[in-house]
Amino acid sequence: MGSKNKLKRFEQNNSFSHVIQPGRDELIDGKFPLKGKWRSFFNNDNPIVLELGCGKGEYTIGLAKLNTSRNYIGVDIKGARLWRGAKTALEENLENVAFLRTQIELIDLIFAENEVDEIWITFPDPQLKYKRTKHRLTNMAFLQKYKFVLKDKGVINLKTDSEFMHGYTLGLLHGLGCEILYANHDIYRNEGSPKEVMDIQTFYEKQYLEKGKPITYIKFTVN
Repeated sequence: MGSKNKLKRFEQNNSFSHVIQPGRDELIDGKFPLKGKWRSFFNNDNPIVLELGCGKGEYTIGLAKLNTSRNYIGVDIKGARLWRGAKTALEENLENVAFLRTQIELIDLIFAENEVDEIWITFPDPQLKYKRTKHRLTNMAFLQKYKFVLKDKGVINLKTDSEFMHGYTLGLLHGLGCEILYANHDIYRNEGSPKEVMDIQTFYEKQYLEKGKPITYIKFTVN
């Protein structure tokens, strides 16, 4: 993508009322006004669901269409990617969608304790090298942040093409004594996965399937 296109998308993000881009200092100083007040942003009391590392927002948009009685927030640091989802939400008049440009490790500064009902993590970078463990979105530090913002028994969904990420996460969850509500190492060959896991396919997921890669899924809570 050319630099001019990126700049144009950044400008449009600034004009979108459903795209929130807090500054790091604002978050660290505890001055972010929406923390604890996200339901007022949507003007309803519907459950709040996050997609972390949403990329172009394909899954956020897909979930919002399937479940209009829930509010969905796609979170990503890449503004040029996030723009695509924000643009689609605007074009399709989806009032239950917002996008948040920030680093995922800051979510406990953006959402209040027990403010979020559910989290989706779709096709994250598995960070295969050991020294990159701290960047895996299901490592212990991230799980504790998710636990803070989630309501009691709030659910986390992990959908990935990485067998490593699937196994790593299952092992960590077992070790922590977390409740695994459902696990499937090949959702399109084994029955039982929820509708939203089967019915929404991202651009990259379709490519993985063409290559014969199994898609895995875990649904769990953090104690």
